[in-house]
Amino acid sequence: MNEKDKIKISQKLNQEILDTKEKIKEYSELSKPISPENAIGRISRMDAINNKSVVEAALRESEKKLDDLKYVESQINEEYFGLCVKCKTSIPIGRILFRPQSKYCVNCAK
Repeated sequence: MNEKDKIKISQKLNQEILDTKEKIKEYSELSKPISPENAIGRISRMDAINNKSVVEAALRESEKKLDDLKYVESQINEEYFGLCVKCKTSIPIGRILFRPQSKYCVNCAK
């Protein structure tokens, strides 16, 4: 992989990290406990609890994505960067830019 591609990937990684941190902050705020003193109906409370579960799942997924992005960022200067972890073939630059946390080529990701 050439330096020009690595610079593009590094910029994309930095942007994805910033965006993911922002999502984590937003999801953390939305997943705070629901106060029992809020006078909402039983159905509305059940709906709020369900929504909280969905937000918590999105929060966990975003935290995992952030960990993966940071790992990829730490590996960008390694000689094996851009190679599929499974089959060791080169991952196309388009895939890396589209999904920078991916460690697999399209065929192995299935």
